[in-house]
Amino acid sequence: MWFLLFYTIITNLLLRQASTGAGAAAASSLNITAVFAFGDSILDPGNNNHLVTVARADYRPYGQDLPEKTPTGRFSNGKLITDFAVSLLGLKEMLPPYLDPALNDTGLLTGASFASAGSGLDDLTAREVNAMTMGDQLELFEKGLERIRRKVGAKEARYVVGNALFVFAVGTNDVARSYYGLPFIKTFTSSGYHDFLLNNFESIILRLYNMGARMFGLSGLPPVGCLPIQMTLNLSPGDFLKRVCINQQNVDSQAYNTKLQALISRLQVRLKGSKIAYFDVFNPMMDMINNPQKYGIEHTMEGCCGTGLLELGPLCNALTPTCPNPSNYLFWDAIHPSQKTYHTLAKVFYNNALPLLL
Repeated sequence: MWFLLFYTIITNLLLRQASTGAGAAAASSLNITAVFAFGDSILDPGNNNHLVTVARADYRPYGQDLPEKTPTGRFSNGKLITDFAVSLLGLKEMLPPYLDPALNDTGLLTGASFASAGSGLDDLTAREVNAMTMGDQLELFEKGLERIRRKVGAKEARYVVGNALFVFAVGTNDVARSYYGLPFIKTFTSSGYHDFLLNNFESIILRLYNMGARMFGLSGLPPVGCLPIQMTLNLSPGDFLKRVCINQQNVDSQAYNTKLQALISRLQVRLKGSKIAYFDVFNPMMDMINNPQKYGIEHTMEGCCGTGLLELGPLCNALTPTCPNPSNYLFWDAIHPSQKTYHTLAKVFYNNALPLLL
């Protein structure tokens, strides 16, 4: 277990320190009105609690290190990147799920997450686990936009949306689960599948732009080949304990990220008045894997929950033993980062991506 009070104090101190850097300077000058998040479990704080799906985390030990030590649907032991982000921006303490009945219109004005665990840029990926597709998420945002208009009027709604930050983390499920896991997807080459995904991504950004969105933060893929579940699934029977990152999957992740950055450059020119920042998670996570001592991390090849080799979702449950100190782990379960990792990535976002939106 974490020493929660100590962790909270340290976290607040770190966020205050970050506020003296480029990221907080950007936050202050941008005057961001709200944060709206889209994508998969990396940004889903509990929307899937309201769906009939196995892709949910509304049970212990998920959420064990949140302030109230209560599972909320976040796929981690604690907060997500967007929770730290909205706190730094002074909007709210945590970013709520849009489907939470407790989210009223006033709360919606400063943002919500529409992300759905298990989702992807390929609708097939979401439908495999009955998660919301990206189209479903955009439809929910349209409904949310109508709520905002009713609450503050059309003119103020345009201001809120036009000065909001739209954050995306999506694509990992597509490549890790659909491409590598489903043989019939292999009718695509890896590069061809990336093009298919990014074409869908472009349509999503255009649709939001036409709704008034102007500020976007798009996350690239993590080192997919270093996710504990991917290493486990690709081990040969005689080498079960020999855990190494899968180089080709990481090469593919970098290739996708290069194409995503090229798409961002094209969109930046095409969409007048827009600001689009690429959020690199690949290199920071690789640095954490290669230099764990810099981050106070000891375990990078397995998660904290259970054996850490394959437990996630329903396999990481109240009966599953967990490590005594999740802050020593890069991953919480076999695919999702720990709260400490999310906090580290949030600081990278503040200092590297947010200034690009100035």
